[in-house]
Amino acid sequence: MKSLKYYLVTLVFAVSFSGFSQYTEVINSNRPGVSKSAFSVGTNVIQFEAGPYMLNEKHSRLQRDDESYGVDFSLRYGLFLENLEINLEGIYQSTNRTFTNNISSEADFSNFKHFTFGLKYLVFDPYRHAKEEKPNIYSWKANHKFKWKSLIPAVSIYAGVNFDSKDNPFTAPGVQGISPKVMIATQNNFVGGWVYVMNFMQDRIGSTQSDFSYILTLTKAINQQWAVFGEAHGIKSDFYADNLVRFGGAYLWSKNFQLDTAVTLNTKDTPSVFGITLGASFRLDFHEDQLIDNTPKPGKKIRTKTKKETKKSKQEKQQQNFDDF
Repeated sequence: MKSLKYYLVTLVFAVSFSGFSQYTEVINSNRPGVSKSAFSVGTNVIQFEAGPYMLNEKHSRLQRDDESYGVDFSLRYGLFLENLEINLEGIYQSTNRTFTNNISSEADFSNFKHFTFGLKYLVFDPYRHAKEEKPNIYSWKANHKFKWKSLIPAVSIYAGVNFDSKDNPFTAPGVQGISPKVMIATQNNFVGGWVYVMNFMQDRIGSTQSDFSYILTLTKAINQQWAVFGEAHGIKSDFYADNLVRFGGAYLWSKNFQLDTAVTLNTKDTPSVFGITLGASFRLDFHEDQLIDNTPKPGKKIRTKTKKETKKSKQEKQQQNFDDF
């Protein structure tokens, strides 16, 4: 019989958390993909996620090759409420651009591709008050059977502000200063260590580069330490459009430290994209569970099980134990 601990840790590690609370004993990272989970890191948890990357882009029509190196980072903090998180995210990139037409030339430039401050709030958790969905300590089979309720996702909303410098080579002409960003994030936790995350974003609203994008991420926990993922990322705007595919994996070094890697590809040549990233996630855990006072109030009667209910519970336990053989 597989242990309950294995079941819980597997779910937690798969870029997700248990549906019963925001905080988990094991670090919960958005890496190695770029989608954002619906849940926060938990109150009084400071988490840093970052990774250097290499990116090659070749544009056949413009006869242009870009070789880039950069780093993406995210600082996350659980603020006041279990379902509220503030975060600071950014991507800094340095690019060497070579034109391969008749007159060859080169250009070097660097800047922030993104620098955003935002808040994420969980508005709906289908497991929050579902007592019947708690793990069954008597039956491994009961914990691993498909549950129709898992098709109902947790939902969070995000609102943030972009900060773009003047004459940024990575943005459309005229984009500078402050612009809003909004997102809806959903998350389904399925049995067997499968997690499905969807993000729908509108970025740089009101600017000449108002991007709409979606990210679909499917993650599978292999065991207590290893997980793999696949991701589809679509981007649409007048400045840039693409359909990217990512895949990779993560290794849980300890409960507060994770390593990861991923590869990014696309299928077009305007430009073609090939990228590799290595990353890590680390957290400082100052979380304290909220104390719940279960002391009966004066005058309140405590209900005990009847003999019939006690007998029924014993029969159910015996049947569940029989199912595991």
